[in-house]
Amino acid sequence: MTPRTTDTKLDPLFLRRWSPRAFDASDMPAEDLETILDAARFAPSSMNYQPWRLFYAVRGDANWERFLSWLLPSNRDWAQHSSVLIYIASDRYMGAPDKPSHSHSFDAGAAWAMLAMQAAMLGYHSHAMAGVDFKAAAEGLGVPESFRMEAAIALGKIGDKAALPEKLQAREVASDRKPRGEIAYPGDFRG
Repeated sequence: MTPRTTDTKLDPLFLRRWSPRAFDASDMPAEDLETILDAARFAPSSMNYQPWRLFYAVRGDANWERFLSWLLPSNRDWAQHSSVLIYIASDRYMGAPDKPSHSHSFDAGAAWAMLAMQAAMLGYHSHAMAGVDFKAAAEGLGVPESFRMEAAIALGKIGDKAALPEKLQAREVASDRKPRGEIAYPGDFRG
């Protein structure tokens, strides 16, 4: 893998974190999973409402096959080799239907980012997915209609990319990023 680079003092952890599809199907110790989930708990949120909810299944437990079944086949094919599957949902309202939350998805994204970084700190990798049957997942998890299903996340140790279908093997590298100047503008929008 070609290492990512930057010209700033960015912590190397940010350069090493990426989203692989090849996982090694190993077990994750409960203590590691609890630490990763705890990182999401400490994410910032508007008015400290913490609108996210995380639902997880550990490889081989009673929920594993059910969690896999809600992934689209293209994701299920590789995510089945992860150690943990997580679904994240966010509350669209701040405690009452007449108090909509403008930032529920933004806040859930902060929780996902904290989770992903803590996983990387412990030597794991994570891959978030939107290729999900969100309606089936919400129904299967008993998620109230006031919540929005945001994503599914596969967690685990990197496996051998040769186990992936050939078309995915070529993509099994850390993707580069747009230059800062394309995502951060002084002043106004530069589209």
